[in-house]
Amino acid sequence: MVIAQPERGGLLPERTGAPRGSLAATACMETLQVGHLHAVAAAAGCSLSQPFPDNGIDWHVSHSAPGHTVDDEVTIKVQLKATYQLAPNPPGRFFSFTLDNAHLTKLARTPVSVHKILVVMIVPRAREQWLRAGHDRLELRHCCYWVNLAGHPVTGRRRTTVRVPTARIFDDRALCEIMTRVGTGGRP
Repeated sequence: MVIAQPERGGLLPERTGAPRGSLAATACMETLQVGHLHAVAAAAGCSLSQPFPDNGIDWHVSHSAPGHTVDDEVTIKVQLKATYQLAPNPPGRFFSFTLDNAHLTKLARTPVSVHKILVVMIVPRAREQWLRAGHDRLELRHCCYWVNLAGHPVTGRRRTTVRVPTARIFDDRALCEIMTRVGTGGRP
């Protein structure tokens, strides 16, 4: 019997195994991005709640910190999207992402009492490349980016393309910075 040994950096070598389930790729992408959001929120010390029914917003993320001046706990609304249509590490300062106009209208509304952000996850096309586990880490591929679309105009007939900044990687530090700005009365 041969035991798999970790690669340098702690990742186990890729292995073949039982066939994956037949759940639709889009449903699997949604589950993956929810897992990413949960990991980011946990590392940032935030709580999550899922509105029911969701009415176009997937999650509410709340954060308490002594520096908040508008309330002891602030909340943002998060809409998750995922795509395998884009390559990892998009070149340039932005990448384009297309939203249905009804969705954009909800995300772009201003003024608001609770700010909203869009989080777009870029994943590999092949599910077996989405994650790898090792003794010291869990790698999710490829990346999530966030944008505040408040005030963004609807320009297309049914869908509008928005620009998502590549510098806005959605991780625990970014979430803490977003919550700090919102907690002092600012925008995400």
